[in-house]
Order: sequence, then structure tokens, then C-alpha cells
Amino acid sequence: MIRVRKLARDTHGATAVEFAFTAPLFMALIFGIIEAGLALWAQFGLQNAVEAAARCASVNTTTCSGATAIASYAASNTLGVTIPASSFAFSQPSCGNQVSGTYNYAYLTHFFGATRVTLSAQSCFPNINAGG
Repeated sequence: MIRVRKLARDTHGATAVEFAFTAPLFMALIFGIIEAGLALWAQFGLQNAVEAAARCASVNTTTCSGATAIASYAASNTLGVTIPASSFAFSQPSCGNQVSGTYNYAYLTHFFGATRVTLSAQSCFPNINAGG
């Protein structure tokens, strides 16, 4: 009986138990922040690529002379994210030169079940060479 009371008052190891309860939540939060940051970085890289390629198609017609050259130019302007040129499409609607791109971003961790998300971006730049 005395041993049971002594054991009930013992607080050694309480910190380890508290850490065991909070560590998984803390790690999930940290990895979630990292994953969201990487996904945003990929989205910003994709957006920069389509904006730069749409502008190149309007301003620099020697470098961006056709759809293949525009897609290659977009792929080279993705800000550290490797997105293939086949992910970009070029068209000429009424707004001017439009470049759109899609990218299947793969998550590094699989905490919440989702392994991929499709990122997309689009930009249209007026065709300054057509008007004058």
C-alpha cells in the first residue's frame, strides 16, 4: 500500500509523457508549414514563368518566335522549380499573347492523404507588334 502511494506521487518522467503527447502535433504543424511553403513556391514559379513568356511573346519576337520557343522560355523562367516545357500552352485570344501552364505538385509527406495537387497559372500580355 505504501508503494502505491509513493508511486502515485512520483513525477519523474512527466515531461517525457507530455512530450510524447505534443510532439506529433508539433511535427505535423512544422511539416504542414514546410509543405505549404513549397507548394506556394511552385505556384509563384509557375506564375512567373507564364508572365515572362507572355511578355516575351509580345516584346521579343526573335527569342519567342513560336509556341515551342515560348514554352521553352516559360520553362526556363520557373524560379527554381523544374517544370517541363510541355506544361505550357500558347494562344492568341483578344487580349493579346496568352500563356497558360499547369503543374502537378507532389507533396513530400502524406499526412493528410493528398499526394498531389494541380497548380495552374495564366497570363495575357497585349500584342504591341500587331498595332503598329
